[in-house]
Amino acid sequence: MDTQPYQSNRWLQRSYSLIAPLYDMVIARALLAPRRRSLSALPTEHPAHVLISGVGTGLDLPLLPTLHRYTALDFNAAMLARAKPRAAKLELALTLGDSMSLPYADASFDHVLLHLILAVVPEPQRCLHEAARVLRPSGTIIVFDKFLQPQQNAWLRRALTPVSRRIATRMDVVFEEVLATVPNLSVVSDEPLYANGWFRGIVLRKDHTS
Repeated sequence: MDTQPYQSNRWLQRSYSLIAPLYDMVIARALLAPRRRSLSALPTEHPAHVLISGVGTGLDLPLLPTLHRYTALDFNAAMLARAKPRAAKLELALTLGDSMSLPYADASFDHVLLHLILAVVPEPQRCLHEAARVLRPSGTIIVFDKFLQPQQNAWLRRALTPVSRRIATRMDVVFEEVLATVPNLSVVSDEPLYANGWFRGIVLRKDHTS
């Protein structure tokens, strides 16, 4: 198995290096409120070890509670460079790596954040499987991303995906289809957060018996 599957999409790797300086300008303000809402699902009763898989430029980092210990991973060095200054108040380790092939042992984290990554990676099923693998039993995965509804037509989004997936993101991911491939996860909550429900906030829990 390819240990770095994102490398199969060199266009995606290069494009994110080019758009890193512009990414915040386009994304930050528009998604601030739904991002905050999604992050509110992160438990704060006790200190925990949290993985941010696909941290990007670190827009989540200033919004995170400081009691936790964080590990943040992204496949793009330009993105990580922009994320680093945003982690000043956090106990955080940054790693260059692949969300579809995480360099961590099984059951290493109490919680995993998947913000705007499942619809970016070439294989979202593999990304979610890896998040579940490194998560401890009874831990949560907090998802914020854009998903089609099952059987939704959305012909324009589907038509644009062959191009958009090579340079930025997919627009044809159906979350229910992705989740069905990882049977040890259950849905705790699922709510529309932005753009008439295209962007959703979803909390998953890993079965204690897994």
